[in-house]
Amino acid sequence: MGMSLKLKLLLWVTNTFNKIDTAKLAVKDFRDFADNRDISFLDGKPIALPKVEDLTIEGRNGAIPIRLYVPENSQNAPVITYYHGGGFVIGNLKSHDKVCRRLCKMNQAFVVAVDYRLAPEHKFPAAVEDSYDATKWVSENISKYGGDPDKLVVMGDSAGGNLAAVVAIQARDLGTPKIAAQVLIYPMTNAKMEHPSITTNGEGFILTKDLMTWFTNHYMREEKDKSNPLMSPLFTKDLTNLPPALVQTAGFDPLRDEGIDYKEKLEAAGNQVKHTNYEGLIHTYITMPDFSKKCMATHIEIADFLKNTLR
Repeated sequence: MGMSLKLKLLLWVTNTFNKIDTAKLAVKDFRDFADNRDISFLDGKPIALPKVEDLTIEGRNGAIPIRLYVPENSQNAPVITYYHGGGFVIGNLKSHDKVCRRLCKMNQAFVVAVDYRLAPEHKFPAAVEDSYDATKWVSENISKYGGDPDKLVVMGDSAGGNLAAVVAIQARDLGTPKIAAQVLIYPMTNAKMEHPSITTNGEGFILTKDLMTWFTNHYMREEKDKSNPLMSPLFTKDLTNLPPALVQTAGFDPLRDEGIDYKEKLEAAGNQVKHTNYEGLIHTYITMPDFSKKCMATHIEIADFLKNTLR
């Protein structure tokens, strides 16, 4: 498929999102739309792996579905716990299956995708609790499958990047599990939506300001939740002694500035941080590596970061 046709298809997807009327948007309808849209031209066919297994584990609030991706070289392999994006309202094990398969293959790492509970049925902090509980389970059980719990990585995109950041902070505060690295892909770090890129990039690039407001209103229980560090990690008072971080942002993403702000606060607190702002890319680029070399470069950077950090 030629690049020009891919671009036309991406523009069609973008325009479809931009035409969403959030005042009339029902959660079920949006989930159905997100689950059934075909974006295979952006991310190709699923990568074959030795084993992909759906499991159910127990968290503090009941069952948590997870999906385990097993690499070819599974003995003492690194482990990535992955939290999907979707504004805490949409997304599931299916939505990021191709992403997780690629991460497993490129990093020769176990990947554990977490199907955390979604809002508005399960409001804040349900997603945080499931994400932390699943990560603790991974730390305690992955060695049974051959994985190395000392090379445990938390990773996610957008809302999932938020959860990865929060889980890393909780793990430090609670003393467990031990997190070796965090990868925050265009993370949401400030639910108050105060940064300039929210406005400058708030229309025309798939994720809109109106849609972000819609997501947040479904996720929060009350207005003050937006200032809670478990929802907005940017407001965490103590960011010292956190795992080495890779923070990726996109030039045309509404979340760009808060991702950069969080990266700067991590650095100021004395943490090891690598940051790349991918000029020209938009939100959701992690799900579209077949679209352009620059999108694929984000996956390559993740692999290089983990190789250097986990050795």
